[in-house]
Amino acid sequence: MEEFPIRINKYLSQKGISTRKEADKMIEMGKILINDKKASLGDKVKKDDKVEILGHKKTKFIYLAYNKPEGIVTVNPQYGDKSIQDDKKIPPKLFPVGRLDKDSRGLVILTNDGKITDRLLNPKYEHQKEYNVELDRPYSKAFLKHMEEGVLIGDYKTKPTKIKAISDKKFSITLTEGKNRQIRKMSDRLGYTVKNLQRTRIQNIILGKLKEGTFRTIEGEEKETFLKSIGL
Repeated sequence: MEEFPIRINKYLSQKGISTRKEADKMIEMGKILINDKKASLGDKVKKDDKVEILGHKKTKFIYLAYNKPEGIVTVNPQYGDKSIQDDKKIPPKLFPVGRLDKDSRGLVILTNDGKITDRLLNPKYEHQKEYNVELDRPYSKAFLKHMEEGVLIGDYKTKPTKIKAISDKKFSITLTEGKNRQIRKMSDRLGYTVKNLQRTRIQNIILGKLKEGTFRTIEGEEKETFLKSIGL
């Protein structure tokens, strides 16, 4: 729900009309009217204002659930790296929301909808991401307890998590934050090494039996529930 007054580019982004950058370009081209007057960069919209977009075709937003294989890079590929965008089966102009380490695998959401990025990744919203983890050796009850209550990494203590034992070396963990390589760093701090890490869920989007390197469309009730869960 919009909080008025709101910057015009943010307003258009939240309405699903464009990204903020696209909105700024349309404003510079004189295509955005507020109360029948051309908008300027930085203008704010009030609740009862009339906003009109001249000659603009609304973007069709796409949401995909992709099962990233190990060895594929989600963001900022270096020379020789293979990225998700290298997969020619994936529609153009889609980008991954957030990252999943090169040496990890599992669920990544791909979209052309820029407005979901902050809503999904900002830790203040505490959205859930679930992972299956396999360690190099059997863990103790104390290990699970520390992982659940939070682990000190440098000068930062991780937020409490939900843990479920799967076997003597495997467990599932649900995070509401997304620090870089967080699960690996937490495990390492407690004397264990992660051998296998798979993301299985983001909010209500479940990886399920989706084969590695393939994707499916997020649509219908699943899409509506997802967008509602992140406040859109």
